[in-house]
Amino acid sequence: MSASVTGRAARGPSRLQMREWLDGYLYAAPFILGFLFWIAYPMGYSIWLVLHDWDLLTPQRFVGLRNLERMIDDPSVPLALANTAFFALVGVPLHLAFAFLLAMALNVPLRGRSAFRTAFYLPAITPLVASAVLWSRIFHPEFGILNEFIGLFGVPAQKWLFQPELAKPALILMGFWSVGPQMVIFLAGLQNVSPTLLEAASIDGAGPLQRFRHITLAVMSPVILFNLIVGVIGSFQIFAVVLIMTDGGPQNATLMAVLYIYRNAFQFFKMGYAAALAWLLFLIIVAFTALQFWISRRWVYYEEAR
Repeated sequence: MSASVTGRAARGPSRLQMREWLDGYLYAAPFILGFLFWIAYPMGYSIWLVLHDWDLLTPQRFVGLRNLERMIDDPSVPLALANTAFFALVGVPLHLAFAFLLAMALNVPLRGRSAFRTAFYLPAITPLVASAVLWSRIFHPEFGILNEFIGLFGVPAQKWLFQPELAKPALILMGFWSVGPQMVIFLAGLQNVSPTLLEAASIDGAGPLQRFRHITLAVMSPVILFNLIVGVIGSFQIFAVVLIMTDGGPQNATLMAVLYIYRNAFQFFKMGYAAALAWLLFLIIVAFTALQFWISRRWVYYEEAR
């Protein structure tokens, strides 16, 4: 028998195996071609652009590492990265906490629960342009709804998008509008919290806070990690809302990394320098993601499969 098996291996895969491989590659071909043409090729070409100076009109000119040297001396680079980091490190935890509280509230049995879930999710599917225009109206210093609301409590009207110290907090406040996807993911994760386990902890004398901390949060920690990583990556890529509402102002207070890349590429026509900035942002996102995975080993609980 061993000789026959060895003979088959020497002859290579059978016709049936070749047919299965071919079918598999044909089914995967749309993804493979899409990845090669829309992801792999642009990334490879952007590496080429880092070493060149190109304005989209004249031929490319090789400049070596000059774009990287310029990036080190550019004062707008640390400013844009600092603004983006502030938005990510402050806004994402607040948005996740709000989404988690909403999920907890909408996980209890109450009349019209589905309608409430739908209402909180709907803003997430609103087009970005429409959301930006709506919130520009809400933040209007003279006729904005938000200033009218805080005026009921004696708070003077604020120039939300026109004051450097309020512009980024205003964008973070706007982010609470679209926490629907995170809320839905948290709702799905809450279904894995065993009522039997919570009841057993209650019988053993654990209070509500103890049950929430040691059971609910522990079971939900992988879901929290997922939302955290996706939220940080998305916040580092914020662009359309900032472009429409503030265009990086006032006084570059909302100059985000992607907006600065866009300016260099399509306003200043410095494609090589924009490619260098894009790769810097990519490496920062990868580093933050790896850091989160490393730290997660201390607080994320994965239930062992039985």
